[in-house]
Amino acid sequence: MNELEQRRIAEALILASPDPVPAARLASVIPRCTPGRARALVDALNAEYTEQDRAFEICEVAGGYQVRTLAEHASYLQRLQPVRPLRLSQAALETLAIAAYRQPVTRAEVEYVRGVDAGAVLRSLLERKFLRIAGHREVAGRPLLYATTRHFLEVFGLARLEDLPTLRDIEEIAPSEPMPGSEADGEAPAPVLAEAPSLADLEPHGEPH
Repeated sequence: MNELEQRRIAEALILASPDPVPAARLASVIPRCTPGRARALVDALNAEYTEQDRAFEICEVAGGYQVRTLAEHASYLQRLQPVRPLRLSQAALETLAIAAYRQPVTRAEVEYVRGVDAGAVLRSLLERKFLRIAGHREVAGRPLLYATTRHFLEVFGLARLEDLPTLRDIEEIAPSEPMPGSEADGEAPAPVLAEAPSLADLEPHGEPH
């Protein structure tokens, strides 16, 4: 099987999948292919799309590959499909940012940073699949731990958590003291945010195909 055939198969697999397809999964289906080879096939496809001036590209999001339209065409797509765009409140964005940068976190830790009750916002983010329950912190009461999901990465166009943007403006949100939680219980204190997180500037790289 030559490279062109492998590339066409990779393209078909990514187009047909409703979710991002990891390189390892592509390699398991494409004959005589490795994860490294699968990534090279995706790069070749994107180079071909750029050369042909296509209106879409293959993006790496949530640990896999997904075809997405270019952001420059978003206004036209909204006219064709007048679906209300995703909106998150400021409270939801702040809570999601704290969870993303400090995960796993407890409700008490989120409330310590934000200074207000976070129960309703956490429930909403769980329902919308942005957060998941990641176990319990082994302290008195064993509070639930919250962490982000693959859906979070996909919506914000992130391949992995390491791609989160730089944190900003510490003095506005994050306290300089360690969170309650754990030096007394034998655990190291959670790292203090160097700056306040900002997710509001993140947007998906186009629309999923």
